Amino acid sequence: MQPDFVEDLGHGIYAVDTAFQRDHFDAAYLMVENGRAAFIDTGTNHAVPRLLAALEALGLGVDAVDWVIPTHVHLDHAGGAGLLMQHLPQARLLVHPRGARHLIDPKALYLGALAVYGEAEMQRSYGQLRGVPAERVDQSSDGQMIALAGRELLLIDTPGHARHHHCLWDARSRGWFTGDTFGLSYREFDTAAGPWVLPTSTPVQFEPEALKASITRMMSYDPQQMYLTHYSRVGDVGRLAASLQAQIDAMVALALPLKADAQRHDKLRQGLSAHYLDELRRHGCGLGPERQLELLAMDIELNAQGLGVWLDKLPA
Repeated sequence: MQPDFVEDLGHGIYAVDTAFQRDHFDAAYLMVENGRAAFIDTGTNHAVPRLLAALEALGLGVDAVDWVIPTHVHLDHAGGAGLLMQHLPQARLLVHPRGARHLIDPKALYLGALAVYGEAEMQRSYGQLRGVPAERVDQSSDGQMIALAGRELLLIDTPGHARHHHCLWDARSRGWFTGDTFGLSYREFDTAAGPWVLPTSTPVQFEPEALKASITRMMSYDPQQMYLTHYSRVGDVGRLAASLQAQIDAMVALALPLKADAQRHDKLRQGLSAHYLDELRRHGCGLGPERQLELLAMDIELNAQGLGVWLDKLPA
């Protein structure tokens, strides 16, 4: 029987709810083709039992997995990669070249996240990171094609959220596995108008023009759906892409006047909060403002931090 944390999305694609932070917040994807499998994003160490249970529920052994492919090396996407690989004897890890060294030796990755989240949160949410042996790691290249039992997947370089980010195109489903490049879309905010989406400027490599270009490039493939890590599959991608582009511009317009402001972080948080509440009001969201801000609290904080880092890199 299929566990309730595994959702069949068709085309041999399954979303696995990793239980990070809350239900329906963080997805890893399992693709199955002719008895072979690939994981796209892994969640954290705490997700690994669910990923292995998903395999078992689909009648697959651990030796059926050929690929583990984090979209980028942020810990909610790749924190469990090392531990997962220890369970998958045939799998190879395919990672963006800028991220490969961090999954081979995750010390710097851990310390970077520690600076953002603190020790208590690191232990609660992520656990001890495990490295992947270098001989099991492949580095992707822009335009690379790989095969899963003959099913071709295209990888492209998608900077903007992070410079170590690639996305995967699956022509079978006409969908992109987008990591964080196509933003965040939580199911609690779905209305009769469809899903709502927001960009993520998580520290430390937010680059608004690069992010807009990556979204435009993905849309050039005429996708019918996007497989987001946060959270799961969305359609109506033309509307969502336009919203993302407009919101990235709005974030820049909010941030630039605050570059030298002594209260910059608080004002960024306040501005982002007001922006999201306005967006959700226009989207017809039925949740109260307090609940909306509660669901978005971590994203507001991280987006404000990311905008601050971006501002500090701009010329004086």
